Amino acid sequence: MRNTYFDLVDQTFYWPQDGFSLDENNLNFHQINLQALLDQYGTPLRLTYLPKIGHQIKKARDYFKKAMDQTNYNGTYYYAYCTKSSHFKHIVNEVMKHHTQIETSSSFDIDLIRRLDKENVIPEGTIIINNGFKTLPYIQRIAALANERKFNVIPVFDNVDEPDVFDQYLDGPADIGIRMATEEEPNFEFYTSRLGIRQSHVVDFYRERIAVNSKFRLRMLHFFVDTGIKDTIYYWSELKKGIKVYCQLKRECPTLNSINIGGGLPIKNSLGFEYDYEYMILEIVRLIKEACQEEEIPEPDIFTEFGKYTVGESGAFFFSVIGQKQQNDAELWYMVDNSLMNTLPDAWGINERFILLPVNYWDREYHRVNIGGLSCDNADYYNSETHINQVYLPKVNKGERLYLGFFHAGAYQDALSGYGGIKHCLIPSPRHVIVDQVDEGRLVHKELFPEQDVESMLQILGY
Repeated sequence: MRNTYFDLVDQTFYWPQDGFSLDENNLNFHQINLQALLDQYGTPLRLTYLPKIGHQIKKARDYFKKAMDQTNYNGTYYYAYCTKSSHFKHIVNEVMKHHTQIETSSSFDIDLIRRLDKENVIPEGTIIINNGFKTLPYIQRIAALANERKFNVIPVFDNVDEPDVFDQYLDGPADIGIRMATEEEPNFEFYTSRLGIRQSHVVDFYRERIAVNSKFRLRMLHFFVDTGIKDTIYYWSELKKGIKVYCQLKRECPTLNSINIGGGLPIKNSLGFEYDYEYMILEIVRLIKEACQEEEIPEPDIFTEFGKYTVGESGAFFFSVIGQKQQNDAELWYMVDNSLMNTLPDAWGINERFILLPVNYWDREYHRVNIGGLSCDNADYYNSETHINQVYLPKVNKGERLYLGFFHAGAYQDALSGYGGIKHCLIPSPRHVIVDQVDEGRLVHKELFPEQDVESMLQILGY
């Protein structure tokens, strides 16, 4: 009976898979020789593979184009990137190479846009969608950017008081949007999202606060389903509500021409991941078109705001197993050289799962293990995969170095854990390698962010 780690993967999943392959029992990621990379730079290590970002953007655009062609849809599709998923300059620069629009969520986002504008990264006329509950500094920055007329700035009103504040700072006429609140999933703690204007009040809000003000020109209806675009009764119900409200508004507002369905396309978090992107996008486009035909109104332009989908699959974290601990008959721990809850806060905070694979020793027998981080917190562990409630990894002997990779972890990890700064137990942020291109296993271009050092932490702490 074959009992190596390779056999386990090969018998359980289709292998090799897009982005993953083996070379002499060592794992490659998008042709990157990971064993050589880790031997050179060590662990813990963060990797960003930039070409994957453009691949994701192109894939989504192709799906929407195909759906619109099949349904004879008359509107235009716009792909917007959510900066909150990763604000790093190398990420946003790569995104903007593919001529996307931008979605912001905080005051400092506008400063980020101005900095990129000085470097000619953001083309004139780019659509800047401003979401979130807006503080006064955020509103002031949005209005100043809109008044300059260089970009097509669309502040999306999130609450009923925003029009009065924007009225003080916008020169007008200015494009604006309205965010419609959606209901949360039935098992969620709250019934309705805290974001947006409640559905039953959207049309009245337009009549009473938008239509009467010559500074405002309603262009967009925005809504967002927090759990993502999924083939569930809940998602289709919320989508249909949003389409219905769009049709109601369109009959009263001739300038309205766009519906923003937010973000939420999933990314691959398991080798067993299955999701029919083509079907889901076709159904979204078809539902919007059919509703508009029934109401005898033009089909709107469709906006999406993809953050995690854009950058998630471009990132990976690597650790070394630095020790084994057999705590009882059933629990074997692989201890790694960083804190999992620091570097992968999604796994700790919301039980997110990533593709976990060993880099080396695929020809060894495997066994069930728990993965423990360096911090003193009980929650600093990883012990289950999306497809099973356990983790299996190759057996290694004392003195051998097993490398572990957590793949498709490119979104939100740095923003949630705080890049640099103070970490739990003063465990530093890992070194970070950025890869632009790979040619037959050779890194054509790379940049390096060093591992956080002790002086930077002590300075923050006042020592």
